[in-house]
Amino acid sequence: MYRQFLKNMPHKLILGIVLTFPLSSVMAAQVDFEQEIVIIAKKQSSDLKNKVASYMEDVKITQGTLSIEADLVQVSNQPNGVHKIYLAKGKPARFSQILDDGQKIELQANEISYSPATQIITIKGNASVSQEGSMVKGDIITYNIATEQLSAESSSAVTTILQPEPKHKLDDSAEKPDTLQEYNEVEQEKEQQL
Repeated sequence: MYRQFLKNMPHKLILGIVLTFPLSSVMAAQVDFEQEIVIIAKKQSSDLKNKVASYMEDVKITQGTLSIEADLVQVSNQPNGVHKIYLAKGKPARFSQILDDGQKIELQANEISYSPATQIITIKGNASVSQEGSMVKGDIITYNIATEQLSAESSSAVTTILQPEPKHKLDDSAEKPDTLQEYNEVEQEKEQQL
């Protein structure tokens, strides 16, 4: 079945990646999930029978440091009554959160689906995730806040940009020379001391 699927899509290349790109400390600020959810919008409508609330125009949702900004957000209650799904749409819709380590993670796409119960975020259409200057771009990106796993796929290619670690993180115990000349001078001094 998998081969048949690939045969039917010879013009597309699907790439999947699982990263811990500087998301290694992407444990979301757990206290956020204990905070109230505040929704601000210019318009609101509700379908009480189907348990769907729609918020339109300049929508902003906050829960602690977690923030969603979009043109339209629909909140659906699942049949069990506990599980909610937030579907945000915009050009682009944005999701951000300050993590436990103080780093900010930012996601943006044409569509963001967020489930607080499962802590899974799926973004589609011009999707990107960034943290500390590093970035992943693709058609669809899924991020599991609880397990710190990210996967991305695209019909053409997934782009990943990783920033180098700052110099002070590489080795705090000794200063490193900035140029080849400084390096040679340090080496000559070491030889003279021997």
